[in-house]
Amino acid sequence: MVGPKPGILERGAMILVSAQMRILVAVEAVDFRCGIDGLARVCRERLQSDPFSGSLFVFRNRRGTAIKVLVYDGQGYWLMQKRLSKGRFRYWPSSTSLGSKSLEAHELQVLLAAGNPERVQAVPLWRRVQAPGL
Repeated sequence: MVGPKPGILERGAMILVSAQMRILVAVEAVDFRCGIDGLARVCRERLQSDPFSGSLFVFRNRRGTAIKVLVYDGQGYWLMQKRLSKGRFRYWPSSTSLGSKSLEAHELQVLLAAGNPERVQAVPLWRRVQAPGL
Protein backbone atom coordinates (compact mmCIF):
# COMPACT_ATOMS: atom_id res chain seq x y z
CA MET A 1 0.00 0.00 0.00
CA VAL A 2 1.31 3.41 -0.96
CA GLY A 3 0.47 6.62 0.85
CA PRO A 4 0.32 7.93 4.40
CA LYS A 5 -0.64 5.72 7.28
CA PRO A 6 -4.25 6.09 8.47
CA GLY A 7 -4.69 8.84 11.02
CA ILE A 8 -1.57 10.80 10.15
CA LEU A 9 -3.27 13.43 8.04
CA GLU A 10 -6.55 13.50 9.93
CA ARG A 11 -7.61 16.70 11.60
CA GLY A 12 -7.02 17.01 15.31
CA ALA A 13 -8.44 19.27 17.97
CA MET A 14 -7.28 22.86 18.01
CA ILE A 15 -7.30 25.64 20.57
CA LEU A 16 -9.07 28.72 19.28
CA VAL A 17 -7.56 31.90 20.64
CA SER A 18 -10.24 34.55 20.28
CA ALA A 19 -10.12 38.27 20.94
CA GLN A 20 -12.21 37.72 24.08
CA MET A 21 -9.80 35.22 25.63
CA ARG A 22 -7.77 36.40 28.60
CA ILE A 23 -4.06 35.79 27.95
CA LEU A 24 -1.54 36.10 30.79
CA VAL A 25 2.21 35.87 30.31
CA ALA A 26 4.23 34.93 33.40
CA VAL A 27 7.01 37.49 33.80
CA GLU A 28 9.41 35.22 35.68
CA ALA A 29 10.87 32.11 34.08
CA VAL A 30 9.59 28.77 35.37
CA ASP A 31 11.17 25.36 35.79
CA PHE A 32 10.13 23.43 32.68
CA ARG A 33 10.34 20.13 34.52
CA CYS A 34 6.90 21.19 35.83
CA GLY A 35 3.97 19.54 34.16
CA ILE A 36 0.34 20.56 34.21
CA ASP A 37 -0.03 20.42 38.00
CA GLY A 38 3.15 22.42 38.61
CA LEU A 39 2.16 25.13 36.14
CA ALA A 40 -1.37 25.28 37.60
CA ARG A 41 0.30 25.87 40.99
CA VAL A 42 2.35 28.72 39.46
CA CYS A 43 -0.92 30.23 38.17
CA ARG A 44 -2.45 30.18 41.65
CA GLU A 45 0.58 31.14 43.75
CA ARG A 46 2.63 33.52 41.59
CA LEU A 47 0.05 34.92 39.19
CA GLN A 48 -2.89 34.97 41.65
CA SER A 49 -5.11 33.54 38.89
CA ASP A 50 -7.44 30.58 38.73
CA PRO A 51 -6.02 27.97 36.33
CA PHE A 52 -9.60 26.66 35.77
CA SER A 53 -10.78 30.08 34.51
CA GLY A 54 -10.28 29.32 30.82
CA SER A 55 -7.54 31.94 30.61
CA LEU A 56 -4.52 31.09 28.51
CA PHE A 57 -1.25 31.14 30.52
CA VAL A 58 2.14 31.50 28.82
CA PHE A 59 5.43 30.53 30.50
CA ARG A 60 9.10 30.75 29.47
CA ASN A 61 12.04 28.60 30.51
CA ARG A 62 15.13 30.14 32.12
CA ARG A 63 17.24 30.00 28.96
CA GLY A 64 14.54 31.68 26.88
CA THR A 65 14.57 28.92 24.27
CA ALA A 66 11.11 27.48 24.94
CA ILE A 67 7.62 28.47 26.02
CA LYS A 68 4.70 26.49 27.40
CA VAL A 69 1.02 27.40 27.13
CA LEU A 70 -1.53 26.09 29.64
CA VAL A 71 -5.30 26.41 29.24
CA TYR A 72 -8.32 24.65 30.76
CA ASP A 73 -11.18 23.98 28.31
CA GLY A 74 -13.90 22.79 30.69
CA GLN A 75 -13.01 19.11 30.34
CA GLY A 76 -9.31 19.16 31.07
CA TYR A 77 -6.04 20.97 30.60
CA TRP A 78 -4.18 21.55 27.36
CA LEU A 79 -0.41 21.92 27.64
CA MET A 80 1.48 23.05 24.57
CA GLN A 81 5.20 23.66 24.20
CA LYS A 82 7.33 25.37 21.58
CA ARG A 83 11.10 25.03 21.61
CA LEU A 84 13.07 27.14 19.17
CA SER A 85 15.49 25.20 16.97
CA LYS A 86 17.86 28.14 16.99
CA GLY A 87 18.10 31.31 19.06
CA ARG A 88 15.98 32.60 21.92
CA PHE A 89 12.76 34.46 22.50
CA ARG A 90 14.22 37.99 22.48
CA TYR A 91 11.20 39.68 23.97
CA TRP A 92 9.75 38.88 27.35
CA PRO A 93 7.73 41.28 29.53
CA SER A 94 9.57 42.98 32.36
CA SER A 95 8.66 42.59 35.99
CA THR A 96 5.30 43.82 37.21
CA SER A 97 3.80 43.75 40.67
CA LEU A 98 1.31 41.09 39.57
CA GLY A 99 3.91 38.72 38.14
CA SER A 100 2.13 38.62 34.78
CA LYS A 101 1.34 40.75 31.77
CA SER A 102 -1.87 40.62 29.73
CA LEU A 103 -1.68 40.22 25.96
CA GLU A 104 -4.23 40.50 23.18
CA ALA A 105 -4.73 37.55 20.82
CA HIS A 106 -2.78 39.16 17.95
CA GLU A 107 0.10 39.94 20.33
CA LEU A 108 0.24 36.29 21.39
CA GLN A 109 0.68 35.25 17.76
CA VAL A 110 3.67 37.56 17.48
CA LEU A 111 5.15 36.25 20.74
CA LEU A 112 4.76 32.64 19.57
CA ALA A 113 6.70 33.57 16.43
CA ALA A 114 9.55 34.84 18.68
CA GLY A 115 8.67 38.47 17.93
CA ASN A 116 8.07 41.52 20.09
CA PRO A 117 4.34 42.09 20.73
CA GLU A 118 5.01 45.61 22.03
CA ARG A 119 6.07 46.65 18.53
CA VAL A 120 2.92 45.37 16.85
CA GLN A 121 0.75 48.10 15.44
CA ALA A 122 -2.93 47.28 15.22
CA VAL A 123 -6.16 49.19 15.24
CA PRO A 124 -6.89 50.14 18.86
CA LEU A 125 -9.74 48.40 20.60
CA TRP A 126 -12.91 50.44 20.36
CA ARG A 127 -14.53 48.69 23.28
CA ARG A 128 -13.09 45.80 25.28
CA VAL A 129 -15.15 42.62 25.11
CA GLN A 130 -15.64 40.90 28.47
CA ALA A 131 -17.10 37.57 29.40
CA PRO A 132 -20.23 37.81 31.58
CA GLY A 133 -19.48 38.14 35.28
CA LEU A 134 -16.02 39.71 34.92
